[in-house]
Amino acid sequence: MTFEEPRYLLVQARGEPSALYEAQGPWAYEDLGAFTHTIALDDDRLLLPADLADALRSWSLSRPPEGFTSRPDLREHARQGLAVAQRLARHLGPSWAVRYRDEHRKTAKWACWGCDRLHWDRDSHSTPPHPVDLTVEGEYAFGPLRSEGFGDFFPDDPAAALTLSDDLVAALYTWAKTINATLNLDLRDREDGKYDAEWERLFREGAELARRVAHELGPARTVTYKGMAHGGLAAITSITWQGDQQL
Repeated sequence: MTFEEPRYLLVQARGEPSALYEAQGPWAYEDLGAFTHTIALDDDRLLLPADLADALRSWSLSRPPEGFTSRPDLREHARQGLAVAQRLARHLGPSWAVRYRDEHRKTAKWACWGCDRLHWDRDSHSTPPHPVDLTVEGEYAFGPLRSEGFGDFFPDDPAAALTLSDDLVAALYTWAKTINATLNLDLRDREDGKYDAEWERLFREGAELARRVAHELGPARTVTYKGMAHGGLAAITSITWQGDQQL
């Protein structure tokens, strides 16, 4: 992926069917008053999942026309808005800069697509802030994931901000450990073909794990499976996914 100037988007409840707004002019993003153009929730640029679009719609429409009279209701509405803005930022990735208008705190902060936090400054991280193009590859004594600028790493590394499910994190750890154990046995026994079936099983398991990583991360990142390092261990392949789509 290449990193160009992102599109700017404001998430704000105005009692309308969409809670998403664009600024009138590419350099007006610091001025909240410039965000007057409504973005439809079915806009082809967003490719929103149906449940996320529904959450944005219901959140915006739930704001009373005259505003909230109950502070607890306002706090709860702001909490719901934050959660849906963070989901949106994760979905869109680095190609959109998402700003959330918190009516309770009267703030407008940037929702980071990777670290799941709010920032006053849009560029609080370097560019890219977190790995975008990931590779799943099995290699002895290395983490199962790697990305340019990050090297190899494990799936729960907080710097990578992948937010994978616990089951998938555990499966990736087990896969990496099994590769280490199998190679140690292979080197100990030095018997041609003895562990071929296990290597092939690990190879197929890695492909499925890469597909699951891509599914959970969604279209904001690409995931490539490169099989097993050092071609003698098993077949080598290169398959790339973006979300559930194979490229």
